[in-house]
Amino acid sequence: MAQQPGAPVDVLKYRFAITLTDANNVIKGKAAISTRVLKPVKQVVFDLVGKNTSGKGMQVTTVTENGRPLKFNQDSSKLFINTAALQGSTHVYNITYQGIPADGLIISTSKYGKRTFFGDNWPTRAHNWLPCVDDPADKASVEFAVTAPAKYTVVANGLKVLDKALPGGRRFTLWKETVKLPTKVMVIGVAEFAVAQAGTPENIPVSSYVFPEDKDVGLKAYAVAAEILPWYTKRIGPFPYRKLANVQSKTIFGGMENAGAIFYFEESVRDKGIEALMAHEIAHQWFGDAVSEKNWANLWLSEGLATYMTNLYLEGKYGVDSLNKRLIADRKVIFDFEKSYNAPVVDTAFKGPMMQLLNANAYQKGGWFLHMLRRRIGNKAFWTGIAAYYKQYSGGNANTNDLCYLMEKASGMKLSAFFNQWLRQAGHPILNVKWEYLPQNRQVVIHVNQMQVKPYQLNLEIMVDGKLYRADIKDVATNFTFPALHDKPVVKIDPNINLLATYNLEGGDTGK
Repeated sequence: MAQQPGAPVDVLKYRFAITLTDANNVIKGKAAISTRVLKPVKQVVFDLVGKNTSGKGMQVTTVTENGRPLKFNQDSSKLFINTAALQGSTHVYNITYQGIPADGLIISTSKYGKRTFFGDNWPTRAHNWLPCVDDPADKASVEFAVTAPAKYTVVANGLKVLDKALPGGRRFTLWKETVKLPTKVMVIGVAEFAVAQAGTPENIPVSSYVFPEDKDVGLKAYAVAAEILPWYTKRIGPFPYRKLANVQSKTIFGGMENAGAIFYFEESVRDKGIEALMAHEIAHQWFGDAVSEKNWANLWLSEGLATYMTNLYLEGKYGVDSLNKRLIADRKVIFDFEKSYNAPVVDTAFKGPMMQLLNANAYQKGGWFLHMLRRRIGNKAFWTGIAAYYKQYSGGNANTNDLCYLMEKASGMKLSAFFNQWLRQAGHPILNVKWEYLPQNRQVVIHVNQMQVKPYQLNLEIMVDGKLYRADIKDVATNFTFPALHDKPVVKIDPNINLLATYNLEGGDTGK
């Protein structure tokens, strides 16, 4: 089961019947929500944005169970169904509603002036147009039954099981996803599309949906998805869903990892970074969608993993230099972000707007942590742990401790202190490194001082005259001695870009 801790009701399945029209922006909805009651309740509550003074929002007209009307009331963000339910009982609540979405379902026009409808639910915007439990911890299967003008193509999560013409120039399309999803990745996309299949890697149909005006450039750009998907399946585990659609859309994000139906920003079809963007969003299908974070403080388990999986994919395809370039760029972003907001990656104290969680801690620092973890435990143990994490929590939820436990199991190493100092502690190591050459011994003495408030336990790579040494550091001040090949030795700190730290390197003096 996947739901919020202490929640009285677990949603098992949603069925949303949505009617769209070109006459206006009003959507008509019929939701059937299948639930299991976890503890006795006198009232069942779902998230749903009510109609506001501007006329936007959803107004519920009826709620029934087994054809029997139920009493209900709404406020600005909730639907209250006034019915008692016993622990262990199951219920299907049928909710009829309509309105103009204030958010969540974005009804607008493409850059070509054509009308479009796109779900855009992250983080908790689904309840602007869908009655639901709008939290990543409550996962359920979903069906979308969409009635829309016949000129539109409908794409959604899952497999398309019905697509038929209706009288009056309309079309009915039914999509079903049996895998349990969080609401943040449940969507429909409705527009005029050119559609083509990019391939069927691992027997998964990978399709591209682009605006007809962008057909040639778009289908070519999105085709790389058929290379990315099998790279991940070989290392992480089977693709979680039965199809992957990559969709040109009106999302407010660069890309949005909707399960099996990823939405990309409009100009993505011409973006030079499309391969990296697709690699990120496709990685999310495993991490964020199949394995969802238990709460928003653990968002790095979505964004950090997707960031690092992208880096690893690009390293695998283009070599280690591409990985190092991205790590260097990410390191700068992390340090710049710290200047304005210095907080741990697992940010349990965060109280701001949810969109501000999409920051350098969740993405770049989460990715950098995984890089240091891989270097610490080795490639084999890292991938063993990643695959075990996906296998154990696919279809459910996990937190940072869950990943730590499985990485410890895979590596045979104790890692909780390593996880804590990098993920639950703000800031980063600031290292002042001085070195001197001792001619009588033909040696280099290196003095490392940690300048930040609390010392880290870390592994620092030092290269002297082309030979790599690894130095374990745990104190504020540490000294190391290495042999030198020349009177003017060449000393490099972290030459392979493996430590998230700031360095100040001074040296070259000859010791007497």
